[in-house]
Amino acid sequence: MHVSRRLALAFALPLLLAAAAPAAAPNFLLIFTDDHGVGDVSAYGSRDVLTPHLDRLAAEGMLFTRMRANCTVCSPSRAALMTGRYADRVGVPGVIRTQPANSWGYLAPGVPTLADHLRPAGYATAIIGKWHLGLESPNTPTERGFEFFHGFLGDMMDSFTTHLRHGQNYMRRNREVISPTGHATELFTDWSVAYLRERARDRRPFFLYLAYNAPHFPIEPPAAWLARVKQRAPDLPEKRALNVAFVEHLDDAIGRVLAALQETGLDRNTLVVFSADNGGSLPHGQSNDPWRDGKQSHYDGGLRVPFIARWPGVIAAGSRSDYAGLAFDAGATFLEAAGVARPAGLDAVSLLPILRGGTPDPKPRELYFVRREGGPAYGGKSYEALIRGDWKLMQNSPYAPLELYNLKDDPQEQKNVIQQHPAVARDLESALRIHIQRGGATPWQPPISPRP
Repeated sequence: MHVSRRLALAFALPLLLAAAAPAAAPNFLLIFTDDHGVGDVSAYGSRDVLTPHLDRLAAEGMLFTRMRANCTVCSPSRAALMTGRYADRVGVPGVIRTQPANSWGYLAPGVPTLADHLRPAGYATAIIGKWHLGLESPNTPTERGFEFFHGFLGDMMDSFTTHLRHGQNYMRRNREVISPTGHATELFTDWSVAYLRERARDRRPFFLYLAYNAPHFPIEPPAAWLARVKQRAPDLPEKRALNVAFVEHLDDAIGRVLAALQETGLDRNTLVVFSADNGGSLPHGQSNDPWRDGKQSHYDGGLRVPFIARWPGVIAAGSRSDYAGLAFDAGATFLEAAGVARPAGLDAVSLLPILRGGTPDPKPRELYFVRREGGPAYGGKSYEALIRGDWKLMQNSPYAPLELYNLKDDPQEQKNVIQQHPAVARDLESALRIHIQRGGATPWQPPISPRP
């Protein structure tokens, strides 16, 4: 062979082999915050809260402007996120609480989670932070697909520094009861940074679900962060100042995790998704502007959440999408990106075509919401909402009449038009009944132990 041809082949062969080699499986980092409305992320236009790290994530990736949580409260949103199915179809129409008499959900043991699907594909799976889908077997994280758990089993903390709930300790490292010291936001961040550094020494791709308790009440920012906000904005009401400081402390923690991802070089092949479980709590000074109402409500202030995705080399920096989807679409996206066949029974939709700069599936999509709750206002019953196209049918209590809104004409949901559009209401009511029937097939209470 001629010398020049041999040299040309020697240079070309590595390039040909690299082109033929399959791309490394992407890593997934899912950051999920608690009671975090779009009005508390400055990338969405907030003027009094500063979230530079989330803003940078959006600048380097894609910001979604019309995404909603799967529920107005914690557990159902998390159950949907972890399974890719509507919450009542996996037994969690309401909040799973530490007191059984006031618990309205039980994660169906036979339903595979996102972690269950990713582990056979070679993924290391971990959850750090808030679980809120069960306190005991068979519904602890390491029994539901996660190899590693470092966090909090319960619903909320009495304090971010004591980490107790009703005086009980639900902090765990896998199955071990632990008693760490420090602010929970900082603990979850430290543990995540450590986990990412471990992953940098391992060839397996990973799925890390980082679920912060913040900014769920009690609103407890470190004193230095509150002082900084008050110095910058002395006219802010106390309740609002506390929440702004709490969110900014959280943003700083997220920045530390993203920095660790970059320092280890993992960021180059990691799809990061940031979102939240529901809108902010208005009584605690949180903001869902410009949407109506907040946490617990089926008005969009309770449902609209931030949703940001970054994946270097795949997602165009500074891009935006007005696709109207749900937070659990993140899981379906991860599965498709990992090359996992779409599981049977999935309700979530993969956003991968959108992330790659394409268009979403043109088929019409219904967005279904349900919440079951106790107390005199709800009586242990459920209330629902359904969005189809521009129309939204909803109620905010099992005892309240249905309301109908045209979201295109009335995005702030100020004019109930159910009397003016009875045919539309009847059509959506029929569709809603089908969803309710499907959810009714799954028990939402644990099996009753037989009496001795």
